[in-house]
Amino acid sequence: MSDFRLLEDVQEQTPTFHVSLSRVGVTNVEKVIRIGANGTERLYWAKLDCFVDLGPLQKGAHMSRFEEVVNDAIGEVVLSERVFRAETLAMHVAEKVRDRQGARRAEVRLEARYPEHKPAPVSGIETQELYTLLGTAVASEQGTRRLIGVRAQGMTACPCAQGLVQASARERLVDDGFDADEIERIFEAVPVATHNQRGLGTLLVGCPEDCDTDIDAERLLAIVEDSMSSEIYELMKRSDEGAVVEKAHRRPRFVEDCVRESVRGLIEGFPELTERHFVYARQENLETIHQHNVVAERFGLLGEIRREEASHEASERHVSTREWLDGRA
Repeated sequence: MSDFRLLEDVQEQTPTFHVSLSRVGVTNVEKVIRIGANGTERLYWAKLDCFVDLGPLQKGAHMSRFEEVVNDAIGEVVLSERVFRAETLAMHVAEKVRDRQGARRAEVRLEARYPEHKPAPVSGIETQELYTLLGTAVASEQGTRRLIGVRAQGMTACPCAQGLVQASARERLVDDGFDADEIERIFEAVPVATHNQRGLGTLLVGCPEDCDTDIDAERLLAIVEDSMSSEIYELMKRSDEGAVVEKAHRRPRFVEDCVRESVRGLIEGFPELTERHFVYARQENLETIHQHNVVAERFGLLGEIRREEASHEASERHVSTREWLDGRA
């Protein structure tokens, strides 16, 4: 009978071609996490990607250790908490993976979806909405950098098409004998039609290695939802549908507007963030009158963004997410 203890560790062998690998690891590690607090229990469905760099003299990573580390971290970090923090789990997994694999650098990306119950805007009927928490951590010799974020859905109304419809309506009202004051009163009382999109908003905040800033994901979700023309609800009565559509048409916004409002909300809502914090805001709108979608992004150091807003002059460059995570900014 073979003694497996005597078998050579194949992963530790020298490869035939001595080149380092940028990332080696596992993807789509799925877990269901239970968090209990105040006599209730909340379920989170989490998906993790875990990577390490690999030196030029090591043949392979120990893949089973990734799963072991994830399970250990869930037990040690998450189950002892009353509030689930995606970035905290990502940070501990990254640090443990780096140690267990003997790697110079480890990266973990985590996406967790969970249900939240909230009332519809008019009827108050309780509706279940699904939100996504995002966490990324990179552990290296310099320490651990964390990205904390959320993704939420909403609704946008197109300002351009609304302007075109309003112009046509104005001409017809003039032909029907309405004067300028009456026309303005009509437009103020009745929102003008336009085409709509379902929007997907993402907002991430990056914390440097020596920063222990506490970022509340619920506040980030509120910023993302408010950046769009209106929130959306899975279950609504007719009164709720009318309120959502009217709100959206009174706040028409381009995809670019949503990103700028998201960044504005972050700056105004988190004044304690430093110039070294990183920001990534993204909006994707699923078009209804085109077959393509539209996207806008802003990423960079918070200091860059604040200076732009104050001077109205564009930064020479925007620090990318990869540059920031790798400690090059």
